[in-house]
Amino acid sequence: MKIAVLPGDGIGPEIVAQAVKVLDVLRREGLGLEYEYGEMGGAGYDAAGDPYPPATSKLAREADAVLLGAVGGYRYDTLPRPLRPEQGLLRIRKELGLFANLRPAMLYPELASASSLKPEVVSGLDLMILRELTGDIYFGQPRGLRRTDEGEREGYDTMLYSESEISRIAHVGFKTAMKRGKRLCSVDKANVLETSVLWREVVTEISRDYPQVDLSHMYVDNAAMQLVRNPKQFDVILTGNMFGDILSDEASMLTGSIGMLPSASLDAEGKGLFEPIHGSAPDIAGQNVANPLATILSAAMMMRHTFNQEEAAARIEHAVRKALSDGFRTPDIHQEGMTRVGTKEMGDAVAARI
Repeated sequence: MKIAVLPGDGIGPEIVAQAVKVLDVLRREGLGLEYEYGEMGGAGYDAAGDPYPPATSKLAREADAVLLGAVGGYRYDTLPRPLRPEQGLLRIRKELGLFANLRPAMLYPELASASSLKPEVVSGLDLMILRELTGDIYFGQPRGLRRTDEGEREGYDTMLYSESEISRIAHVGFKTAMKRGKRLCSVDKANVLETSVLWREVVTEISRDYPQVDLSHMYVDNAAMQLVRNPKQFDVILTGNMFGDILSDEASMLTGSIGMLPSASLDAEGKGLFEPIHGSAPDIAGQNVANPLATILSAAMMMRHTFNQEEAAARIEHAVRKALSDGFRTPDIHQEGMTRVGTKEMGDAVAARI
């Protein structure tokens, strides 16, 4: 099982090192894991003048799965847009055909008091946000900056989805719901967007293939409100690229910290890129304070979704839960009476509990 490891920028190398540390426990037990490292994002630009260098592209295409840290940093903000770290992330998703982004939001009982909402509102939270990842306004053409005839500057982007793009993510959504609580809420803005009108029509048509799944529809502004009002009403949320980007970050705060949420981005065959949903946090890079649990849990998703190693995935997830129940906390989730630890120490705690 060949893994392309792309540590990236900021806290990326620190948190990825802890995920690899945990995977190494399984590797030493005989699980056939191989790692090969590459540069991505700002690190790719520094090494090769490209946020997604050709060598990294080759590595990602030849690997069975990709483990990514995070990309971005203040010092890259002035680069031309094609050279910025985030463009590397968009390119690898597009090149590998990673159209299905799975972002679970589960609240560990030990962190109920760390959530920004009351414990009685979020206790028992376990939902999945399924975000389409290779279409929508991030990729639609035309796009650009221009001046009007009157000399005023304008920026324009195109929100675009084809029927086939919606259909394939809808099938993933319904199959995901079948493995969970058999409830799927499709989120759109069909009251004002033609793209969303098509989205709703196609999802409704696909639902006929999955009569066991209870389908509902919700406008994105209402969904954002309902995630705060009553998040446990959701099982699987299916939505497009931009709405999913926003809603998944909102959902992350329900769990106590954005440092707790993993993600998987999959192609049609199950090959995936696995990464925490948080950013590179350059302001705390190198300080041994970043939370590595989202990255470690992303490695568990890799074991489950790409390598079909359910036992390995469950052991990693159990080790994370045990480390939390034993009181280990990085600064973002620290509570009085708990053991405050750094990035490396949290990785050690999880690895020791595999």
